[in-house]
Amino acid sequence: MRHDVFIAGYGGQGVLMAGNLLSYAAIHEGKNVSFLPAYGVEKRGGSAMCTVVFADGDTGSPVVGHPSVSLILNQLSFDKYAAMVRQGGTCIVNSSLVECGGVELSGVEIFCVPMNQIALDLGDVRMVNMVACGAYAARSGALAQSSLEEALKKVLPERNHRLIPGNIKAIEAGAAMARKQ
Repeated sequence: MRHDVFIAGYGGQGVLMAGNLLSYAAIHEGKNVSFLPAYGVEKRGGSAMCTVVFADGDTGSPVVGHPSVSLILNQLSFDKYAAMVRQGGTCIVNSSLVECGGVELSGVEIFCVPMNQIALDLGDVRMVNMVACGAYAARSGALAQSSLEEALKKVLPERNHRLIPGNIKAIEAGAAMARKQ
Protein backbone atom coordinates (compact mmCIF):
# COMPACT_ATOMS: atom_id res chain seq x y z
CA MET A 1 0.00 0.00 0.00
CA ARG A 2 1.28 3.48 -0.89
CA HIS A 3 0.57 6.52 1.29
CA ASP A 4 1.40 10.14 0.66
CA VAL A 5 0.96 13.14 2.91
CA PHE A 6 1.59 16.83 2.28
CA ILE A 7 2.27 19.03 5.32
CA ALA A 8 2.20 22.84 5.14
CA GLY A 9 2.42 25.69 7.62
CA TYR A 10 4.79 28.48 8.55
CA GLY A 11 8.34 28.27 9.83
CA GLY A 12 8.40 27.55 13.55
CA GLN A 13 5.39 25.20 13.55
CA GLY A 14 7.57 22.13 13.16
CA VAL A 15 6.41 21.19 9.68
CA LEU A 16 9.71 19.61 8.66
CA MET A 17 10.06 17.83 12.00
CA ALA A 18 6.56 16.39 11.50
CA GLY A 19 7.64 15.10 8.08
CA ASN A 20 10.76 13.59 9.59
CA LEU A 21 8.70 11.95 12.33
CA LEU A 22 6.29 10.37 9.84
CA SER A 23 9.26 9.24 7.72
CA TYR A 24 11.06 7.55 10.62
CA ALA A 25 7.81 5.98 11.83
CA ALA A 26 7.28 4.48 8.37
CA ILE A 27 10.88 3.23 8.29
CA HIS A 28 10.31 1.68 11.73
CA GLU A 29 7.40 -0.23 10.17
CA GLY A 30 9.65 -1.51 7.37
CA LYS A 31 8.34 0.81 4.66
CA ASN A 32 10.31 2.54 1.91
CA VAL A 33 10.17 6.32 2.28
CA SER A 34 10.67 9.47 0.20
CA PHE A 35 10.79 12.81 2.01
CA LEU A 36 10.88 16.19 0.29
CA PRO A 37 11.20 19.30 2.50
CA ALA A 38 10.77 22.86 1.21
CA TYR A 39 10.90 26.06 3.19
CA GLY A 40 11.40 29.77 2.83
CA VAL A 41 14.92 30.37 4.13
CA GLU A 42 14.59 34.12 4.15
CA LYS A 43 13.00 34.38 7.62
CA ARG A 44 11.37 32.54 10.49
CA GLY A 45 7.65 32.56 9.89
CA GLY A 46 8.00 32.05 6.13
CA SER A 47 6.30 29.15 4.43
CA ALA A 48 7.32 25.59 5.22
CA MET A 49 6.07 22.42 3.59
CA CYS A 50 7.07 18.85 2.96
CA THR A 51 5.85 15.71 1.32
CA VAL A 52 6.26 12.21 2.73
CA VAL A 53 5.59 9.17 0.56
CA PHE A 54 5.86 5.68 2.02
CA ALA A 55 5.01 2.23 0.72
CA ASP A 56 5.75 -1.45 1.05
CA GLY A 57 7.36 -1.33 -2.40
CA ASP A 58 8.62 1.53 -4.53
CA THR A 59 7.66 5.01 -3.41
CA GLY A 60 8.25 6.78 -6.69
CA SER A 61 8.83 10.50 -6.72
CA PRO A 62 8.45 12.53 -3.50
CA VAL A 63 6.79 15.23 -5.63
CA VAL A 64 3.05 14.73 -5.22
CA GLY A 65 0.76 17.04 -7.18
CA HIS A 66 -2.45 15.80 -5.58
CA PRO A 67 -1.82 14.22 -2.17
CA SER A 68 -4.28 11.80 -0.62
CA VAL A 69 -3.87 13.52 2.77
CA SER A 70 -2.82 17.06 3.63
CA LEU A 71 -1.99 18.41 7.07
CA ILE A 72 -2.62 22.16 6.95
CA LEU A 73 -1.38 24.18 9.92
CA ASN A 74 -2.20 27.80 8.99
CA GLN A 75 -4.67 29.87 6.95
CA LEU A 76 -2.26 30.87 4.17
CA SER A 77 -1.40 27.21 3.54
CA PHE A 78 -5.08 26.26 3.56
CA ASP A 79 -5.91 28.96 1.04
CA LYS A 80 -3.02 27.92 -1.18
CA TYR A 81 -2.94 24.11 -0.93
CA ALA A 82 -6.23 22.65 0.31
CA ALA A 83 -7.69 22.38 -3.19
CA MET A 84 -4.75 20.19 -4.24
CA VAL A 85 -6.01 17.20 -2.25
CA ARG A 86 -7.16 14.44 -4.58
CA GLN A 87 -10.76 13.30 -4.85
CA GLY A 88 -11.55 10.92 -2.00
CA GLY A 89 -8.72 12.37 0.09
CA THR A 90 -8.61 14.07 3.46
CA CYS A 91 -7.52 17.53 4.51
CA ILE A 92 -6.66 17.63 8.23
CA VAL A 93 -6.78 21.27 9.27
CA ASN A 94 -5.55 23.20 12.32
CA SER A 95 -8.86 24.85 13.16
CA SER A 96 -7.15 27.02 15.81
CA LEU A 97 -5.61 29.07 12.99
CA VAL A 98 -7.72 28.15 9.96
CA GLU A 99 -11.31 29.16 9.32
CA CYS A 100 -12.64 25.90 7.91
CA GLY A 101 -16.24 25.98 9.10
CA GLY A 102 -18.61 25.93 6.14
CA VAL A 103 -15.78 25.39 3.64
CA GLU A 104 -16.34 22.54 1.22
CA LEU A 105 -13.93 20.92 -1.19
CA SER A 106 -15.64 18.69 -3.70
CA GLY A 107 -14.89 15.04 -2.97
CA VAL A 108 -12.49 15.87 -0.10
CA GLU A 109 -13.12 15.31 3.60
CA ILE A 110 -12.14 18.35 5.68
CA PHE A 111 -11.28 17.26 9.19
CA CYS A 112 -10.86 20.16 11.64
CA VAL A 113 -8.69 19.71 14.75
CA PRO A 114 -7.91 22.63 17.13
CA MET A 115 -4.20 21.75 17.11
CA ASN A 116 -2.85 24.94 18.65
CA GLN A 117 -5.42 24.83 21.44
CA ILE A 118 -4.62 21.19 22.21
CA ALA A 119 -0.89 22.00 22.28
CA LEU A 120 -1.51 25.02 24.55
CA ASP A 121 -3.63 22.89 26.88
CA LEU A 122 -0.66 20.51 27.10
CA GLY A 123 1.58 23.43 28.00
CA ASP A 124 3.55 24.16 24.82
CA VAL A 125 2.24 25.50 21.51
CA ARG A 126 5.40 24.16 19.84
CA MET A 127 3.86 20.67 20.04
CA VAL A 128 1.28 21.55 17.38
CA ASN A 129 3.23 19.34 14.95
CA MET A 130 2.96 16.33 17.27
CA VAL A 131 -0.79 16.87 17.62
CA ALA A 132 -1.01 16.94 13.81
CA CYS A 133 0.98 13.71 13.47
CA GLY A 134 -1.20 11.94 16.03
CA ALA A 135 -4.35 13.09 14.24
CA TYR A 136 -2.91 11.92 10.90
CA ALA A 137 -1.95 8.47 12.22
CA ALA A 138 -5.33 7.88 13.86
CA ARG A 139 -7.42 9.31 11.01
CA SER A 140 -5.57 7.61 8.15
CA GLY A 141 -4.59 4.37 9.87
CA ALA A 142 -1.40 4.55 7.79
CA LEU A 143 0.99 4.41 10.77
CA ALA A 144 0.78 2.99 14.27
CA GLN A 145 0.95 5.43 17.15
CA SER A 146 3.67 3.27 18.72
CA SER A 147 5.80 3.80 15.59
CA LEU A 148 5.48 7.57 15.98
CA GLU A 149 6.58 7.26 19.60
CA GLU A 150 9.58 5.14 18.62
CA ALA A 151 10.49 7.58 15.84
CA LEU A 152 10.79 10.43 18.36
CA LYS A 153 14.09 8.88 19.49
CA LYS A 154 15.46 9.40 15.97
CA VAL A 155 13.96 12.82 15.28
CA LEU A 156 14.84 14.55 18.53
CA PRO A 157 18.51 15.03 19.36
CA GLU A 158 19.60 13.02 22.38
CA ARG A 159 19.90 16.17 24.51
CA ASN A 160 16.12 16.65 24.01
CA HIS A 161 15.03 13.09 24.76
CA ARG A 162 13.68 14.39 28.08
CA LEU A 163 10.94 16.03 25.98
CA ILE A 164 9.74 12.72 24.53
CA PRO A 165 7.04 12.08 27.19
CA GLY A 166 5.46 15.48 26.47
CA ASN A 167 5.57 14.86 22.74
CA ILE A 168 3.95 11.45 23.24
CA LYS A 169 1.12 13.15 25.15
CA ALA A 170 0.65 15.54 22.22
CA ILE A 171 0.57 12.66 19.73
CA GLU A 172 -1.97 10.86 21.94
CA ALA A 173 -4.11 14.00 22.21
CA GLY A 174 -4.18 14.46 18.43
CA ALA A 175 -5.03 10.79 17.94
CA ALA A 176 -7.79 10.96 20.57
CA MET A 177 -9.34 13.97 18.83
CA ALA A 178 -9.26 12.14 15.49
CA ARG A 179 -10.90 9.06 16.96
CA LYS A 180 -13.55 11.13 18.75
CA GLN A 181 -14.86 12.86 15.63
